[in-house]
Amino acid sequence: MMKKMSISTSKTSLVLFLCQIISALDVPLDSKLLEELSQPPTITQQSPKDYIVDPRENIVIQCEAKGKPPPSFSWTRNGTHFDIDKDAQVTMKPNSGTLVVNIMNGGKAEAYEGVYQCTARNERGAAISNNIVIRPSRSPLWTKEKLEPNHVREGDSLVLHCRPPVGLPPPIIFWMDNAFQRLPQSERVSQGLNGDLYFANVQPEDTREDYICYARFNHTQTIQQKQPISVKVFSMDSLNDTIAANLSDTDIYGAKPVTERPPVLLTPTGSTSTKVELRGNVLLLECIAAGLPTPVIRWIKEGGELPANRTFFENFKKTLKIIDVSEADSGNYKCIARNTLGSVHHVISVTVKAAPYWITAPRNLVLSPGEDGTLICRANGNPKPSISWLANGVPIAIAPEDPSRKVDGDTIIFSHVQERSSAVYQCNASNEYGYLLANAFVNVLAEPPRILTPANKLYQVIADSPALLDCAYFGSPKPEIEWFKGVKGSILRGNEYVFHDNGTLEIPVAQKDSAGTYTCVARNELGKIQNEVQLEIKDPTMIIKQPEYKVIQRYGQVSFECIIKHDSTLLPTVVWLKDNDELPDDERFLVGKDNLTIMNVTDKDDGTYTCIVNTTLDSVSASAVLTVVAAPPTPAIIYARPNPPFDLELTGQLERSIELSWIPGDENNSPITSFVIEYEDALHEPGVWHYQTEVPGTQTTAQLKLSPYVNYSFRVIAVNKIGRSQPSEPSEQYLTKSASPDENPANVQGIGSEPDNLVITWEPLKGFQSNGPGLQYKVSWRQKDVDDEWTSVIVANVSKYIVSGTPTFVPYEVKVQALNDLGYAPEPSEVIGHSGEDLPMVAPGNVQVHVINSTLAKVHWDPVPLKTVRGHLQGYKVYYWKVQSLSRRSRRHVEKKILTFKGNKTFGMLPGLEPYSSYKLNVRVVNGKGEGPASPDKVFKTPEGVPSSPSFLKITNPTLDSLTLEWGSPTHPNGVLTSYTLKFQPINNTHELGPLVEIRIPANESSLILKNLNYSTRYKFYFNAQTSVGSGSQITEEAVTIMDEAGILHPAVGAGKAMASRQVDIATQGWFIGLMCAVALLILILLIVCFIRRNKGGKYPVKEKEDAHADPEIQPMKEDDGTFGEYSDAEDHKPLKKGSRTPSDRTVKKEDSDDSLVDYGEGVNGQFNEDGSFIGQYSGKKEKEPAEGNESSEAPSPVNAMNSFV
Repeated sequence: MMKKMSISTSKTSLVLFLCQIISALDVPLDSKLLEELSQPPTITQQSPKDYIVDPRENIVIQCEAKGKPPPSFSWTRNGTHFDIDKDAQVTMKPNSGTLVVNIMNGGKAEAYEGVYQCTARNERGAAISNNIVIRPSRSPLWTKEKLEPNHVREGDSLVLHCRPPVGLPPPIIFWMDNAFQRLPQSERVSQGLNGDLYFANVQPEDTREDYICYARFNHTQTIQQKQPISVKVFSMDSLNDTIAANLSDTDIYGAKPVTERPPVLLTPTGSTSTKVELRGNVLLLECIAAGLPTPVIRWIKEGGELPANRTFFENFKKTLKIIDVSEADSGNYKCIARNTLGSVHHVISVTVKAAPYWITAPRNLVLSPGEDGTLICRANGNPKPSISWLANGVPIAIAPEDPSRKVDGDTIIFSHVQERSSAVYQCNASNEYGYLLANAFVNVLAEPPRILTPANKLYQVIADSPALLDCAYFGSPKPEIEWFKGVKGSILRGNEYVFHDNGTLEIPVAQKDSAGTYTCVARNELGKIQNEVQLEIKDPTMIIKQPEYKVIQRYGQVSFECIIKHDSTLLPTVVWLKDNDELPDDERFLVGKDNLTIMNVTDKDDGTYTCIVNTTLDSVSASAVLTVVAAPPTPAIIYARPNPPFDLELTGQLERSIELSWIPGDENNSPITSFVIEYEDALHEPGVWHYQTEVPGTQTTAQLKLSPYVNYSFRVIAVNKIGRSQPSEPSEQYLTKSASPDENPANVQGIGSEPDNLVITWEPLKGFQSNGPGLQYKVSWRQKDVDDEWTSVIVANVSKYIVSGTPTFVPYEVKVQALNDLGYAPEPSEVIGHSGEDLPMVAPGNVQVHVINSTLAKVHWDPVPLKTVRGHLQGYKVYYWKVQSLSRRSRRHVEKKILTFKGNKTFGMLPGLEPYSSYKLNVRVVNGKGEGPASPDKVFKTPEGVPSSPSFLKITNPTLDSLTLEWGSPTHPNGVLTSYTLKFQPINNTHELGPLVEIRIPANESSLILKNLNYSTRYKFYFNAQTSVGSGSQITEEAVTIMDEAGILHPAVGAGKAMASRQVDIATQGWFIGLMCAVALLILILLIVCFIRRNKGGKYPVKEKEDAHADPEIQPMKEDDGTFGEYSDAEDHKPLKKGSRTPSDRTVKKEDSDDSLVDYGEGVNGQFNEDGSFIGQYSGKKEKEPAEGNESSEAPSPVNAMNSFV
């Protein structure tokens, strides 16, 4: 690596010039070398081409230049030599070409109007400045005029003319009243670009006598005022009243108060107009209309769209503003004014011309004798500019001839140059709208080789790492570089070495035997030189015992080990981190040589601990996790915190140190482990205490370091294992002397917030860091790699400075230096920042899509040139969306998806695509400002995939031996359907599956009748669709064929089991489960009632149970005690003759139901009384029901009912 050297400001400027070259000859940044090299002059600073000056102040015409030897300066005025010595009012600054015209001591600015040009000359050539046109600013008074009052009828339009005086530069116009308040503006009332005030329609509230137009001339800071204008608005009501009173004209008296009118354009007039604007300027187009209701303005561009991101609407959309116009913005722009009664339009034909602008500006050439080179000067404009060349400020046609020079239009070709060929060439590109002038020198140098790398420089690298040995050199012609190992070694060649153009030797994998002396030899035709460097190979640093995972009880102690092995010549440092951050500032954390110990562990100590070992050449790390668990309860031993120290005394006062002593307080049965010393700065932060230092508990004095300009007072806190004492009483105050700052602000950054600015920020110094009163900051900046001096500004009480008017996204060198009333801090280090970003200019090109499968594609693109990114490249965004499905040919709402690929990637994967579909995509580059333009849309198609499941499968029309299947096509066919596959198999009562049958169905079918099935049989169906790629997911369904009606037995006693084997399996049907739940609930309620009645000691009396009738009648309850009649269950076991539904594979068997109300359960129409007793009567009326499955002639018992439910 090249040694960093300190160079002065003037030398730095010379470096920047010499780096702007187009040849193989690079000039290194070496101060000693730069002092010896000659260089033609280069203009570094000059006044603007159109320079408007304040006639009350001195005129300063800038012209600064650099060169070796330093250049001399001369001026021309209006094309002739300007003899400065003959004009007492004009002086030239020392060592500069800047002119100062003394206006404040009697000079007249008008006398120095004209065109000025500066020439900087030395023995190697002459550079010239632009033509600088000097014009004093003017702010003339308003011409006197008699203003008549404006009498306007309500609803009519009105224009109040401003007609400001012509000034230089033109004034800024605004309207105010006598109270200097701006007049409110709206869609109805607004100011035009020419300063006039336009009323689309006047209202009564517009009546006033103080419409005043003001013209502000910024250059001279003056404001001129026009005479007030009076406006009186007459309403139709008041006008009609007046006429009616005088003439009794009822027609006028009855007219409408205000007449609505369609729009009429107040400006511009006519139907068309033209406008010429220059490239890069702001285009302003205006349309102001009258009408009632107030018209609304709309803008369009005929045959195109208004440019995005550059179009703005102002003045309530009456002004169209397009910034940074280009030739592409030429065309017809139409403004349309519309209200409810109609519309009117005006077409403005815009032509964009262009002053010359650079395509390729000439750049400095540094050549060796005998070499070839070219100067290229290419510019564009509208009309196309003409190119002319000058040599040392003289037209090249009449300049001294140079046989090595040949002019070919916009190019000068140099062949076999010699030292006398050195000169400064000027390229002038001009058309009717302006000109460009650029200086570029040709510097021919003949220099023997020089090696700039210090002799015997020592390089140290870790084994198996790359080694880079520098050999910085310079010579003209460019020297050849050779490397040797050892004093008498042979020239180095082979794949194990890499030879860089800057002379550096790279050893990609340095081994132990790579160590030794290396010799670099540089030679050209003017001489030869060599230099030796030393290479040492070091052993890598390793952690041979890493920290391990630990689980520790709360309030316990834990230790992590970190034992290392390193090269004996390197000094390692060990740093411990907790959760990738610094260890807590806690005395419980003890860092040893090879370990970290944590005392009195708490829950907050839970986390990851990392040991980092650093040397000057390498770094290694290892981590382990600590888990803290609850500790078992133990008897607490009570200790107390120590009492605060007292009797603080300051002795041995010096500028930067002082001695503090104290007497410790009571330890309270726990030894003091340390004393913490804090300080207060009563000058900057009164009442705020800061940590100063900590000393062992056995020490009662401390030598304290002090900072300048701080009013110190100290206090001491004692610490033991229990905690910290209360702070001691403060010591006496001690004010240190002021000094210049010791340090500069930290964290200096330069980041632009807008495309044309650079925001410089820093962390301000704290109060005690100022070292003295009057803390300020010197903020300096300059554009990197450009010949420019530092620009500086001194600010105070801020931590930010904004530099405006910068180019977009260019590097800047930035530094911030602290200073106070006593002087500056040390020279600050420079940081590199960038001015603001702007949106990228171009879209990625050559976008290609490779379809991998039906749901995945890979997109490729060419990266955009970094210069067009205009910011930090963040990545690329791929926008893609589905256009249509190729199988359905139906469009749907376009939902764009976005994938972001960070960095300078040139490809990416697009997952989640839909098969057999047409997609579009485009690619955009992204920087910190936003997205650039999109690439042209790229169309690609995905191949077929397997379909989704059919949208539905419905089974209808069951018969004894057939079922009808209906289905819907897949929601996502993902291709062309080729067929459907149906598989089915029977299911018996034990849910066992029978043989599987498969049927292939054409894709155009949507239903199928399956015949020859078994009756009263459940079938399970599996159904899916196919494309040419394969089968999709399947849909399943179950269905049952109906029973054979001829085999169904009618209800009869004893026929309960007859058809059990032929029942339909209804146990799984929803309606049956619900019915059984209801029956079970009813039975449970009846059982509860019976249980309550029986506990009361009563019987269940029934007078009689009907034997013969199918509809038995139940006897009413006795009225005297509310009990039932006597019932003997020993004599009557006749079941109720009502059929009941049973499960498909079970038969409800008859069981005796003694002393139970269950036999009558289905016929009860009774109610429960408030005390829970049953009132009403049993209704034994039964109705026959059609048989479903097996029919039972007995009433279900609770057990049977529960079995059926299950």
